[in-house]
Amino acid sequence: MKTQGESVNHKQVARLMRKLGLEAIYPKPNLSVPGDNDRRYPSLLRDMAITAAKEVWSIDITYIRLSQEFIYLVAVIAWFSRYVLSWQVSNSMDGGVEA
Repeated sequence: MKTQGESVNHKQVARLMRKLGLEAIYPKPNLSVPGDNDRRYPSLLRDMAITAAKEVWSIDITYIRLSQEFIYLVAVIAWFSRYVLSWQVSNSMDGGVEA
């Protein structure tokens, strides 16, 4: 609004955003706190002693926000060594392999 010659402060901008139903995109606090109705599943590996590198692997999928889109990072991790065995970056969540 300042670029259009209007004199405003942050409180006025916040009030107008609330009135228009607009919300800023940013990480909200306590995102890792589970809700009351979330199901909790027991760990199937709780009593297992992991003694070799090829016993247990896991996969993690996360997204990275860019200015106009998201990209997705997938990693396969060995639990014994905590080593990333493989990773791939993609601009979609489909099962196809990109070149």
